[in-house]
Amino acid sequence: MKLVIENLSKTYPGNIQALVNINIEVDQGLFGILGPNGAGKSTLMRTIATLQEPDIGSIHLDDINVLTEKTKVRKILGYLPQEFGVYPNLTANNMLNHIAVLKGVTIRGERKELVDALLHKVNLWTYKNKNMGTFSNGMKQRFGIAQALIGDPTLIIVDEPTAGLDPAERNRFLNLLSELGENVIVILSTHIVDDVKELCSRMAIISEGRLLYIGSPGHAISELNGKVWSRFVEKSELPEFRLSMNILFEKLIAGKQGIHVLSDEKPGPEFWQVQAGLEDVYFAHLLRAGEQTSQLMN
Repeated sequence: MKLVIENLSKTYPGNIQALVNINIEVDQGLFGILGPNGAGKSTLMRTIATLQEPDIGSIHLDDINVLTEKTKVRKILGYLPQEFGVYPNLTANNMLNHIAVLKGVTIRGERKELVDALLHKVNLWTYKNKNMGTFSNGMKQRFGIAQALIGDPTLIIVDEPTAGLDPAERNRFLNLLSELGENVIVILSTHIVDDVKELCSRMAIISEGRLLYIGSPGHAISELNGKVWSRFVEKSELPEFRLSMNILFEKLIAGKQGIHVLSDEKPGPEFWQVQAGLEDVYFAHLLRAGEQTSQLMN
């Protein structure tokens, strides 16, 4: 199973470029799409999920044309959007039964077996008869995965699935996604770097609708090794450092203000070299994209 996206572009009214000539190939397993809010991730996810049309380009899932054979795609698609609503007065059991009927599982015994299995899979069996209005955000997200799994999908799309989850719920959810990725294509769209670092063997970085990087997290990190430097600074010094150096990100460490800087050589006597991480990769690509945009505008 392979998903191939070619030359995909989408512009919204007001000349807002959501996607610009996106080319991505995704094989079985977990594929991460990283980008800041407003980067075009949700537009890309909705387009793959047959919920909106691009201006130009093509998407194929093996021999299925995603843009023209939407019914075929929906039969093998599991989708968890960024905003997943539930009926607060329905129990998890009743709502999952209802969704199963809508997806064509009409035989009562078969449906009960399916619903029971899914509630066990996402660890909601204990809460199956509780109203979903009482669920935590993490429980709602796990229910969202349960409904996405009806029909044994071969393509699963999850859009910003861990935003707002506490650490324990996030860990449960990521473990579930990892298990799913053993057998199908799972596309994880997020702005949270750690989600991709912990799960995905391949990833893409997009910003302002443009593809900045595609490849493995490990390879991306190796390209920065020897080029990331750190030091502590006073808050009053930050404006000067921002003007004179390529700061990747700023972080409070044990109450002290630390910075990571991208440089081929040691940028100053108080800097020390650090092992590059995926967070450095992410911000390095956003930094370079910002510099290119600035050069085009000048």
